[in-house]
Amino acid sequence: MASGSDRNPIIIGGLPSQVPDFDPEETQEWLDSLDAAVDERGRERARYLMLRLIERARERRVAVPEMRSTDYVNTIPTKSEPFFPGNEEIERRILNATRWNAAVMVSRAQRPGVGVGGHIATFASSASLYDVGFNHFFRGKDEGDGGDQVFFQGHASPGIYARAYLLDRLTEQQLDGFRQEKSKYPQGLSSYPHPRSMPDFWEFPTVSMGLGPLGAIYQARMNRYMQARGIADTSRSHVWAFLGDGEMDEPESLGQLTLAAREGLDNLTFVVNCNLQRLDGPVRGNGKIIQELESVFRGAGWNVIKLIWDRTWDPLLAQDRDGILVNKMNITPDGQFQTYATETGAYIREHFFGDDHRLRAMVENMTDDQILHLGRGGHDHRKIYAAFKAAKEHKGQPTVILAKTIKGWTLGPNFEGRNATHQMKKLTVDDLKRFRDRLHLPISDKELESGLPPYYHPGRDSEEIQYMHDRRKSLGGYVPTRVVRSKPLALPDDKAYATVKKGTGQQSIATTMAFVRLLKDLMRDKEIGKRFVLIAPDEYRTFGMDSFFPSAKIYNPLGQQYEAVDRDLLLAYKESPTGQMLHDGISEAGCTASLTAAGSAYATHGEPLIPVYVFYSMFGFQRTGDQFWQMADQLARGFVLGATAGRTTLTGEGLQHADGHSQLLASTNPACVAYDPAYAYEIAHIVQDGLRRMYGSSAEHPHGEDVFYYLTVYNEPIQHPAEPADVDVEGIVKGVHKLSEGTAGSIPAQIMASGVAVPWALEAQKILAEEWNVKADVWSATSWNELRREAVECEEHNLLHPEEEQRVPYVTRKLSGAEGPFVAVSDWMRSVPDQIARWVPGTYQSLGADGFGFADTRGAARRFFHIDAQSIVVAVLTELAREGKVDRSALKQAIDRYQLLDVSAADPGAAGGDA
Repeated sequence: MASGSDRNPIIIGGLPSQVPDFDPEETQEWLDSLDAAVDERGRERARYLMLRLIERARERRVAVPEMRSTDYVNTIPTKSEPFFPGNEEIERRILNATRWNAAVMVSRAQRPGVGVGGHIATFASSASLYDVGFNHFFRGKDEGDGGDQVFFQGHASPGIYARAYLLDRLTEQQLDGFRQEKSKYPQGLSSYPHPRSMPDFWEFPTVSMGLGPLGAIYQARMNRYMQARGIADTSRSHVWAFLGDGEMDEPESLGQLTLAAREGLDNLTFVVNCNLQRLDGPVRGNGKIIQELESVFRGAGWNVIKLIWDRTWDPLLAQDRDGILVNKMNITPDGQFQTYATETGAYIREHFFGDDHRLRAMVENMTDDQILHLGRGGHDHRKIYAAFKAAKEHKGQPTVILAKTIKGWTLGPNFEGRNATHQMKKLTVDDLKRFRDRLHLPISDKELESGLPPYYHPGRDSEEIQYMHDRRKSLGGYVPTRVVRSKPLALPDDKAYATVKKGTGQQSIATTMAFVRLLKDLMRDKEIGKRFVLIAPDEYRTFGMDSFFPSAKIYNPLGQQYEAVDRDLLLAYKESPTGQMLHDGISEAGCTASLTAAGSAYATHGEPLIPVYVFYSMFGFQRTGDQFWQMADQLARGFVLGATAGRTTLTGEGLQHADGHSQLLASTNPACVAYDPAYAYEIAHIVQDGLRRMYGSSAEHPHGEDVFYYLTVYNEPIQHPAEPADVDVEGIVKGVHKLSEGTAGSIPAQIMASGVAVPWALEAQKILAEEWNVKADVWSATSWNELRREAVECEEHNLLHPEEEQRVPYVTRKLSGAEGPFVAVSDWMRSVPDQIARWVPGTYQSLGADGFGFADTRGAARRFFHIDAQSIVVAVLTELAREGKVDRSALKQAIDRYQLLDVSAADPGAAGGDA
C-alpha cells in the first residue's frame, strides 16, 4: 500500500490539502524525527510525543485538525505488514472446506419436510476473518485460564459449526440437526450462539440487537476488574467481538464506546464485517459506512484499523502518486461498490476506471478478468493477519477493525452482493456446481445431482486437518468452548442473617434498606464477601448504599485523582483501582451488561462472582428486558433488585417511574426466580436460598443452578416484625406462607398480599374483625410467579403421566382447608396475582394497580386504584355477599363509610421515604 508520504493525503475536518509547503526541508526534518522516535523508542513513545505536541499546540492556540476519517485505503501500508506465519495454501483449502460445509448445512436444513432454513451469506463474507482468528489468534482454555472471549456474529454460526465438524467436535448428524434442537435432540444445533442450548460449546449469546458489542465491552472491563481485585489472572485474555456493519445501527452497539476508551481497554477488539449490506439492502447506499464508523470510533477514542483492499490493489496504489485512485475510492458510494461486486470486469473498467485517463492507464495492461478479481481486504489472509496483529499489540486503547467484504462471497453470481442474499437459504444444483468449482473441491456432479448435497471432509489424517489441530493446540485448545471449572462456594451459616431476622422494633425502614443491611453483613463474610459485585446506575445514594463508599469503594482503574468535594464527610465518595462497586453512570444497559459479565465469571474465568444490581424497578425488565434474556441465555447468575417498586409507592415521580408490571415481565423469563417480599426476615430466607441454589452444590446441580433472582423492594418505611419462632421457611421460598391468623369475628375469609401491600392487608384484617364480624387470615405471597411456575409443572406432569398419581400444586395444598373467599392484593397490576387464580381452592378476587401511574400521595394513589385497606375490606365483603354470608346492603354502607369514590378523602399516608 502506498504510504502517506507518497501522495497528497486528503485531510477531512481540518486544513485543506492545497496549503503549500514553504519549507520542505524543515518538514522532512520533522518527519524524520518522528520516524526516528518510532524506530528507536517504539510506537508508544511516538504516540506520547504526538499527544504532547497536540497538547502544546492547543496551548499556543495553533489550530490542530481533528482527523475524524482518513482515506479509503488500508490503515496498515504494505511495507509495514508483518511476516505471515501460516501456510496460506493449506489455510485456503481449510477455508474452502469450511465454506462448503457451512453452505451445505443451511441448504440441507431447507430440505422438504424440514424447511428451517438458515443464513448463508453472512459467514460467506466473514469466513476469512474467522479463519485467521482461529489459526493464529483466538486462545483456548486448556492452559487453565479463561483464554480469549470471542463474541461470534450470530448469523455466521453455520461457519463455526462447519469448522467444528472438520475438527471432529461435531458430527454429520449434528450438522443435519441445525435448527432442530428438539426434534433431533441430542443431535440438534441452535440457530445462533446460545449457551443455554449448547452449554459446552457457545460462551456468549449473540445475534443482532447490539447486545453483542455492548456485552463485549463490559466483558473486557470485567476482565480488568477481576484482575485489579485479585480474583483471577485475566492478563492474557483478549475479547474479540465480530459484528456486522448493519448491526452498528443499533443504539446499544455504539452506546458505550467511550467507556472502553476511557478505561483504556486495549484487551478489546471489535471486528466489523463491512459487507455494506443490511438484511434488505445497502447499509449506506449513498454514503460510506466504513468512513462513518471510523469517525464515530475515532471520536470515541478508539484505535481504528481499516482493512479495505486486498493485495491485488497494491501495485495500482503504488502507482497513484497524484492521489487520483484514492480520490476515486473516497468519492465512490457504497451502493456503487455493491454494484461493482455483481458486474463484469468490463463494466468496472468503464465505470470505475473510465472517468479519468490516468485511471484508465493504470489498468490498460490488465484483462477484464483481472479487474473483476480486484478484491476486498476482508478476504485476504495476509492483510487480515496484519490487522489482527496490530490490534492485539496496540496499547492504551480498544481497537476496531473495519473490514470490507462482499456478502455471499464465493457463493456465485446469484448470491454475491445481491440485496436479497441474506434471505436466500438454498443453493440450486447449478449454484452448487459453480460453488464447488470455485472452491476446487473433489465432489462429482453425480453427488450433487442425486439427493442432498454432501458434506466434505478431507480425512482425519489429511494435511489440512492436522494443521487445524496443531494450530489450536498451540493456541491452548478449541474455540468456542464453554468450561465450568469453578467450585461451589463455602456459604455463610445462619448467623450472617440473624440481624435482619430480628426485625426493626419501633423503627420503620423500607425493604430496600432491609436488603442493604443484610448485604453489609454478607460482605463481611471471609469466604464470599470479596465476591460480591455491587452495580447501580448512578443511584447508590437513592438506595441507601452510599454507606459502602468508604469501605467497598467505587472501581476506577485510574483511582481518584482529585479531592472529592465531600472528602470530609463520613460517607465520602471514594474511587479506587481495586474498588468493589461498579458505578456505570446513568446507563441501565451498561449496568445490565456488567451484571451478565460478572454473573457468568464462574464459567468464563472459573471464579464465581455474586453480582448485586440495584435499580429503579421501572428501568429494569421494561427498559433492558432483552439483556435479562441475554443474561439467561448466557447462564449468568446473581441478584437483581428492582428498588422503588410498585405503582403507588414511589410518590411524586409519576408515570415513568411507577412500576406496576415488572413482576409480570419477570414471569416470562424462565431463568428468573422472582420475589416480592414484605419483611426483612423474608428477604433473608430468599437471599439465603438464592445463594444456595446459585453458588452451592447439590446432586442435581453440582456447580449450582443457572438462574438469577429478582427481588422487588420498596422505598416506603414500615416496621418489620421479628421472625416468628415457627417461621414457615418452605412457604417463604416456595411463594406463600400464613402471616397472621384471624382472631376475631365469625365469618371466615382469606386475604393474600405481597410486598408493600401486606400492611394494608393487616389493616383490612383488623377493620373486618372490628366492624364487620369477619375473621380473615392474611397470607404473604412472596412469589406469585414461583407459585404459578410450580403449578404449571404439576399440570404438565399430570397431562403426560395420567397413569401416575396426579400431583397437586403447592399453592393448592398450602391453601387447602382455608375457609371463605380469597382476595388477593398487591401494588402490581391484577395480572400478577391472577397468575395463580386457577389453583386457589375457593372463590378468588384480585385487586391491583392497573393503568398508568401518576404523581400523588400514596394514599390518594391507592384509593384511586382501590387497593388500600378500605378497598380490601369492601372486596372481601363483596365476595362474602356473593356467597350469601353477608347482606348486600353492607356493600353500599362500606363504600359510603370509607368514601371509596372520593380519592381526596384517603389518608395521604407516610410522605417520602428513604431508599
